[in-house]
Amino acid sequence: MILPAPDAAVDLTPVVVDQERVVESVAATAASGFDVREQIPLRIVLLRTGSRRHVLAVVLHHISADGQSVELLARDVAAAYAARAAGRAPEWDPLPLQYADYALWQRELLGAEDDPQSLAAQQLAYWSDRLADLPATISLPHDRPRSPRTTVSGGRIEFDVEAGIHRGLVRIAREHGCTLFMVLHAALAVLLARLGAGPDVAVGTPVAGRGEPELDDLVGMFVNTLVLRSTVRPETTFTDLLAQVRETDLGAFANADLPFERLVDEFTSDRSPIHAPLVQVLLEFQHGEPTTVAMPGLSAEAAEVDTGVAKFDLQLGVRERFDDSGRAAGLSAALRFATDLFDRTTVAGICDRLVRILAAAAADPTAVVGDIEITDEQERSLAARGRPGRAVPPTTLPELFTSAAARSPGACAVVAGTARIRYSDLAARANRLARLLIGHGVGPASLVAVAVTRSDDLPVALLAVLTAGAAYVPVDVDYPEDRIAYVLADAAPVCVLVDGGASGSALRRTGIPVVDLGDPGVATAIGTLSPAPVTDADRTAPLYPDSLAYVIYTSGSTGRPKGVAVSHRSVTTLFANAAELFRFDGDDVWTMFHSHAFDFAVWELWGALIHGGTAVLVDHATARAPHELLQLLQDEAVTVLCQTPSAFYQLADAERTRTDAGDAAVLRLRYVIFGGEALDPGRLTEWFSRRGDSAPQLVNMYGITETCVHVTHGPLSGAPGASRRGSIGSALPGLRVRVLDERLHVVPPGVVGELYVSGPQLARGYPRLAGRPRRDSSPTLPGQAPGCTAPAIWAGGGWTARSSTPAAGTTRCRCAATGWSWERWRPRSRLCRGWRPRWWSRTRDPSGSGWWGTRCPTAVRSSIRTR
Repeated sequence: MILPAPDAAVDLTPVVVDQERVVESVAATAASGFDVREQIPLRIVLLRTGSRRHVLAVVLHHISADGQSVELLARDVAAAYAARAAGRAPEWDPLPLQYADYALWQRELLGAEDDPQSLAAQQLAYWSDRLADLPATISLPHDRPRSPRTTVSGGRIEFDVEAGIHRGLVRIAREHGCTLFMVLHAALAVLLARLGAGPDVAVGTPVAGRGEPELDDLVGMFVNTLVLRSTVRPETTFTDLLAQVRETDLGAFANADLPFERLVDEFTSDRSPIHAPLVQVLLEFQHGEPTTVAMPGLSAEAAEVDTGVAKFDLQLGVRERFDDSGRAAGLSAALRFATDLFDRTTVAGICDRLVRILAAAAADPTAVVGDIEITDEQERSLAARGRPGRAVPPTTLPELFTSAAARSPGACAVVAGTARIRYSDLAARANRLARLLIGHGVGPASLVAVAVTRSDDLPVALLAVLTAGAAYVPVDVDYPEDRIAYVLADAAPVCVLVDGGASGSALRRTGIPVVDLGDPGVATAIGTLSPAPVTDADRTAPLYPDSLAYVIYTSGSTGRPKGVAVSHRSVTTLFANAAELFRFDGDDVWTMFHSHAFDFAVWELWGALIHGGTAVLVDHATARAPHELLQLLQDEAVTVLCQTPSAFYQLADAERTRTDAGDAAVLRLRYVIFGGEALDPGRLTEWFSRRGDSAPQLVNMYGITETCVHVTHGPLSGAPGASRRGSIGSALPGLRVRVLDERLHVVPPGVVGELYVSGPQLARGYPRLAGRPRRDSSPTLPGQAPGCTAPAIWAGGGWTARSSTPAAGTTRCRCAATGWSWERWRPRSRLCRGWRPRWWSRTRDPSGSGWWGTRCPTAVRSSIRTR
């Protein structure tokens, strides 16, 4: 709306307000929006708080005024008041230009975009190059994900930078031909990169746009927003980054005439209402002193009002302070933040980290930006904390099973369909088969493939291989033939155990000896052998705790499958350290829901058998029919159920359907343990509302094959206020777990990093499969904590997977040292770009132990949305 000045008069009748409610009243006046189609973009309210105390609230829409305009208006108000107080009308010199003149001048200056020689065409070409492939959003440690219901609600935290740091930054700027703004820009870019933005960091900054002196006294909106895009490599020094930032900023300032709105139209093809376009972080360097008002006969003070509005995720405003002699006296800063995304404590931490970066740069401008410590001592201590593990006796899985069988020989060990096997019978069958294998030369250091269906022969075959001293290579007979053939060729087992239903052509064509447990001749030969316990005297060589127990092949979803070699010690350590968390015993009934070729089955089968419990084998059809699985859980009185989250969501739906039909399942579950993929806690709300969160206890665990099934333990709660983020809990006892960045520094809470794991539970690595040692030229990374890596975010007392939506896969990079190979896995995420993965593994044998560390020579990128 445009009105003649006389028609735009405002009502200045004083509104009486209590002194205690002044701030609230002013904030309400400022927060009330404008409809510029029907209202002038100016609102003035006079509040009376006492007989001689008033507050004048002036609110301007940004379409009509910028920051400098506020100072001009304050000056004009003071001049008008002084004139009226003197009994005369105010007098102002006429302005040489009106805002309409500026608009016409700008249009003429830019010219037509279809004219290659025009300023508009030249600047558009510049920005086309600078903004090519700019990420739509910046990744930051949000406390909440973006939502379609995003508001503009904002908060503000003020903080100071001390004078010594200020003077150091000014010195750096002078020595490197920069402005203080450029130094601050470089520091902010480092901060954002270290908080998860990665190397490609774009921030916005407002520029005054008053390039001519005739515009200095004109009220209007002249500010334009520039996009400043930097590449922040962690190995770069601050001075090198500053040189790059200087060139970036100078280039942007030289092309500042093209309106930001034009850049948005040109480079934002898919405009989203849930975030600001092009940039979500703004840096505002405020020149001069805050606005002041001097009026005759009055004691007046200008105050800025926090409207509680945030137009960006983060908006940093910085102003210099000077002492009476003109020396740098510190920086006053304020960080405005979107409360839809951030908690106040998170933003306070961000402010502290920026001050640490500024202090480090002022102290040593040659510092490597990736090595500037941005966490405090308390955070580093918290991130490194862990629980001590138990002293694990030197034992093997067959020994633990034998002890369990001796305690309860008549107890049910395995349920497979209608078959029920007692511990004494399972031990006898496994011992006989083990003796058959030993008679054919199978022993420690041998690999035996087990391609048996989910029948009662499966646990017998697995236990028999271990009892013979060998390691089993699980082969799922439902896998494609080419995968089966690859695994057998790569592992080169001494033989393959099959049953009558698993004698496919892929197994027969390999040339590897096949032992068919369903063959009558084999069964007769086994029946003639002794069921007595097998000892080292019977084996081809002694069985040690550090002997291999199994070699499980990874999925191969991002490349060729690799066999992960896991020792008996790793498995026994896993269960020993989990004992205090779960207290498994002989009364527990476990489901073996997963394929024995998936390492989750290691937890399911051996968790039952070494504790004297019962393992219920879930056949292929039941595993894919949630209603039938629910009935099985009731019929067998299952107490421990292990599930991938996606499988449990279907089971929970089946349970709800039965409950709604008046036929609620009677379950004895003590634990439902999640693993194998990322969990969305929001999908458990209905379950908690029906079943509560204690019977059963739902537990989220995270791990990879290379860490022997599980690394973390996170009990889930249905209580109001419980986290709805995908927490994977805390480290299991006995494991040292830290979340580090690519230069091995502890990351701040909520920030993407790599989960470093160390401890005796880790896998042995990748053996020399098929007689071929695998080597590469990866250099050893010395002096760091041994272990393996996987990606995570740490959040206070727990670990949170890297984003708020479920993980959708893994990315891997193989590393090697001294002839052994290790593979580094991590969930794929668009929140992580260009990390250098690292994999650490501990190897041990009866003669001693050693730590190996390697560094992957290439970066792995991923853009798939996860978790």
